[in-house]
Amino acid sequence: MELLNLQDEIKLESMKLDNGTVIEAEAFEANQEVFIVTEDERIALPVGEYTLEDGRILVVAEEGVIAEMRDGGEEEAPAEEPAQEEATEEVEANEEEKEMSYATKEELSAAVEEMKAMIEEIKAMMSPKEEEMAEEVKEEVKEEEVEMSTDEPAAKPIKHSPDTKPVDMHQFSKGAKGDTLSRIFNKLG
Repeated sequence: MELLNLQDEIKLESMKLDNGTVIEAEAFEANQEVFIVTEDERIALPVGEYTLEDGRILVVAEEGVIAEMRDGGEEEAPAEEPAQEEATEEVEANEEEKEMSYATKEELSAAVEEMKAMIEEIKAMMSPKEEEMAEEVKEEVKEEEVEMSTDEPAAKPIKHSPDTKPVDMHQFSKGAKGDTLSRIFNKLG
């Protein structure tokens, strides 16, 4: 039976691409995992061909797994280069998003001013319509005006008629012998 030795650490090799991006792998050989190293995390290297600083070409067929390593002289398909450019653009875009996560006061004030201008535009567009609607409402009110006679009341007045019948009070202890507490209360009141 073998025991696992948890104290062994995996040593990762680091290399740089020709654009300066740092990548790591256990070994730069076929079927090894490869990652882009950022400040916070490691990201699996996207599919494509990548040129290392030493001139060798790293081919990734499945995301995060090295398919093969070639010398720089063996250029097979230059059509794979756009994939590399897209991958580096994605990495750069991710880095820019992290850097630009906060807005400055100037940017916020410019955005607020822009929104205020848009609101004023909308109000200007709405004001003629509001005037038209107000005129239509006034016309409708004039049409609906009906003369009301003051001779007849609109409804009969409401009169209050309280119940005159007394409510029967129930005394549960009429025939029961009183206990000490009830005798004290009877004497008091």
